[in-house]
Amino acid sequence: MSSLFPLVVLFLIVSPPFSCSSTSQNTLSKGSSLSVENPDDVLISPKGKFTAGFYRVGHNAYCFAIWFSKPSCPRNNCTVVWMANRDEPVNGKRSRLSLLKTGNLILTDASGRGRLPVWATGTASDASLQLELDDYGNLFLHHMMHCIWQSFKSPTDTLLPQQPFTRDTQLVSSTGRSNFSTGFYKFYFDNDNVLHLLFNGPEISSVFWPDPGFLPWEEQRSTYNSSRIAILDAFGNFSATDNFTFSSADYGQQLQRRLTLDFDGNLRLYSREEQNDYWVVSWQLTSQPCTVHGVCGPNSVCTYDPYSGRRCSCIPGFKKKNQTDWSMGCIREFGLSCASNAATFLKLRHVEFYGYDFGFFPNTTLDKCKEKCLQRCDCKGFQFKFIKHDHPSDIPYCFPKTLLLNGQRAPNFEGDLYLKVPKNNQLSFSNWPADDENSWNCSHNATILPRKYVTSRGIWSLRFLLWFVTGVGLFEILSIILVLIFLLRNHESTGTTQGYLQAATGFKRFTYAELKKATRNFKEEIGRGAGGIVYRGKLSDDRVAAIKLLNEARQGEAEFLAEVSTIGKLNHMYLIDMWGYCTDKNHRLLVYEYMEHGSLAENLSSKSLDWKQMFEIAVGTARGLAYLHEECLEWVLHCDVKPQNILLDSDYRPKVSDFGLSRLVSRVNSENSGFSKLRGTRGYMAPEWVFNLPITSKVDVYSYGIVVLQMVTGKSPAMDVENVEDKRLVAWVRGKKSGAVANRSWVTDIIDPIITNDYNINQLEISVEVALQCVEEDRDARPTMSQVVEQLLREEK
Repeated sequence: MSSLFPLVVLFLIVSPPFSCSSTSQNTLSKGSSLSVENPDDVLISPKGKFTAGFYRVGHNAYCFAIWFSKPSCPRNNCTVVWMANRDEPVNGKRSRLSLLKTGNLILTDASGRGRLPVWATGTASDASLQLELDDYGNLFLHHMMHCIWQSFKSPTDTLLPQQPFTRDTQLVSSTGRSNFSTGFYKFYFDNDNVLHLLFNGPEISSVFWPDPGFLPWEEQRSTYNSSRIAILDAFGNFSATDNFTFSSADYGQQLQRRLTLDFDGNLRLYSREEQNDYWVVSWQLTSQPCTVHGVCGPNSVCTYDPYSGRRCSCIPGFKKKNQTDWSMGCIREFGLSCASNAATFLKLRHVEFYGYDFGFFPNTTLDKCKEKCLQRCDCKGFQFKFIKHDHPSDIPYCFPKTLLLNGQRAPNFEGDLYLKVPKNNQLSFSNWPADDENSWNCSHNATILPRKYVTSRGIWSLRFLLWFVTGVGLFEILSIILVLIFLLRNHESTGTTQGYLQAATGFKRFTYAELKKATRNFKEEIGRGAGGIVYRGKLSDDRVAAIKLLNEARQGEAEFLAEVSTIGKLNHMYLIDMWGYCTDKNHRLLVYEYMEHGSLAENLSSKSLDWKQMFEIAVGTARGLAYLHEECLEWVLHCDVKPQNILLDSDYRPKVSDFGLSRLVSRVNSENSGFSKLRGTRGYMAPEWVFNLPITSKVDVYSYGIVVLQMVTGKSPAMDVENVEDKRLVAWVRGKKSGAVANRSWVTDIIDPIITNDYNINQLEISVEVALQCVEEDRDARPTMSQVVEQLLREEK
């Protein structure tokens, strides 16, 4: 690998996909457009290998896409390799892809209010740009061989030969075979420089490849090469900087190839000859599809055999939640009391559920394991299996579970699941697993989720014109049409980029006057930080909002709107909700939901939180940061985690705020090059900022650790700690802990006196231990935020 990648990097530098070279004469120039209504409005690569145009995905619904041209195929049954607007199909009437005179490439839809943008490159140039499609399948915008945008840098679910796969790219699966919208699986380079596969479900996210039970080096993966580059060559060989490599079964042949993350979560390499209609799977990531997370949903078990394919079945006492969608899993049919004497256990042989243990206990008997599960109301059952280490005999392990997710059943699994059920149940489990209504053969009867499209967006316009015909005369109609045409052209030539990017954000755009009125001339200040001042306001629909006036107004409006759109894609129960924005002249404002209980800092100062609330805040904040770092489609660093940026709603549930501030001010990447100055708040900043080291997600992990220590001790990180030589908070806590290793007296020494005796000492101890791991000087010794969540939830209450 060490000798391979200099060649790979050199190849990428000189190869056509990076240089954007092309000889095709079929181009789109400035001021030109492609119409959805004209089937001949397409771009074809020089040798006719690929076509770019409007692709029908449903009734009167189209996406701008790239597909294989050879062999010839009907427009709605081709092999698509890229889509611009996979989640927002456009109307089959009057929709266009236009290269504006401003240099922006825009896809517009049709409606009664005129054409609305659904996708744009956000580019700007005074040069004579051209849009071309090359024989590698790369659609690119360039001027005199200088590329300013290319589809290869924003793939959907497919990677083509010679297409660079980097730290900034990712593959995201589709929802179904004929449903091209964004699905639940993602293939990407994580912050540890290793390729990962992630299931990102509506409620739960989890990495399932490489096996999370092993360290990267145990899977022969390298974490030391931070360049994060992978490439699939034309002969069928894939190589990545983390040492992951594979070759296709037909390696060496010159064939059409594509690496696709399929809707079922498996990564497959397909190949075929140009004249062949059918693709052949020449490599796949896993031959055991039940190892893919999320396919069967909660409380269900996946089984697989090569003849009948993959099947899902509910565990005993549960029924399918949605008859058309197995990903929603199963729901319980029986009631279960929390009383320990009201429950017993049903043994499910060779069944395993991945993760979500509240602890693991070696050398534990089966009876002891049952007792641990019965003591907790939220224990759904436990995994019991024997594991061989360096001992001559296998060691029994107990894994009590709070959730039953990603279940699979295999004869070679040497372990069993004990399901908690009521003692007095009358259920019959003799026929489990069922072979009829609770089974799903993936290879023949895949569930395709429904997708709705707007079919008549032009009706209002038609009615409007008819009203004018009957109400006024032909002269008035012609006059209005001429005025509309003039205004539309003028809008496109002078301010189209602004309008289209504005609509693409998905938020309401407020005027400065509206927000000035809502805040009563910015009268009630509720927060202040390095990024700006936050005011309380009441919107015209009577919603109470937090309105942030940003300090920096030097950013261009188009760039600002593009960043707002990116933040709009972040959606998590532990992140603050954004409602809108303002870009009047040099004013930059953001409108957020208002949080009734203010910030964590205010509540810590008022000593109004009990330990249960603090622990839930710690867990919720960790989950929100884990989403930003590892689970959302756009990787985001917070860079200023502190109590002031953790807000509490009416139920004291935490929501991380200001998570997009650094992205709004200037986009950053995973290294230090994007930061021209220190960010964060003194006392919460990681050492990397001071020593000018590369900035990764571990800076947020460090700040989070400080916040947890502050919650537990009640002391600010910048505050003096009495009677110790080293007055830093971290050193003080470590000193107390190391001085009392034989017992837990150190816990009572550091805990905030305001916390009463009504606290869980196990939770408190694990919280401090995790926080101390987070504030290690060496960033590589710090856990990821997902590991923090897992450690906090493992501890018994």
